[in-house]
Amino acid sequence: MCVGGDLEPGTILDAYRNGLFPMPVSRRHLGWWSPDPRAVIPLDSLRVTRSLRRSCRRYEVRVDTAFREVMEACGDPRRPHGWITKPFLDAYTRLHELGWVHSVETYTPDGELAGGLYGVAVGGLFAGESMFRRHTDASKVALVALVDLLRAGGMRLLDVQWQTPHLASLGAVEVPRAHYLELLADALACRGSWPVGSVAVLAPSTGAPNPLGG
Repeated sequence: MCVGGDLEPGTILDAYRNGLFPMPVSRRHLGWWSPDPRAVIPLDSLRVTRSLRRSCRRYEVRVDTAFREVMEACGDPRRPHGWITKPFLDAYTRLHELGWVHSVETYTPDGELAGGLYGVAVGGLFAGESMFRRHTDASKVALVALVDLLRAGGMRLLDVQWQTPHLASLGAVEVPRAHYLELLADALACRGSWPVGSVAVLAPSTGAPNPLGG
């Protein structure tokens, strides 16, 4: 971990390309982290239980339609260990506007935002930053949809930073930093793609991508 720097778009993107990500150390100091070991979810090893498959039928999944709302929900100060400050919110919103940061959202049948996640897409890397849920399995359904999108777009690496019991239950594994950097180099060398257009709806019964231009 190192301290300093800024949250300009070029600084943040260079960090991800070099295996780092930003997170505050204190109210005044910005830290750049590269955990050892690093947690990743292999795209062919996501664990989708029978109950989670049923949950996938309960929500509509959209892409990049409510980015700031998703990030604000992830940064709700009432959540334990909340760390997303307004400077982070503004910086990642700017990166979203530039096409580097994306959200996957889940909605109830009556149109309520139920959960979601966001992260940074560079080449074949998707660096997951945070997720939230307001209803049962809503964030997990967003993750299922994300993995489908990454596989369909030819992306190779889903980075989830630190291992937790929740992520482990979904198939996350830990790899040494040196191996992570090898996986990262391979991912950055490939030409992965993210769905084009401001609206993309995923069929909730299957999780299969069904982009709708908007």
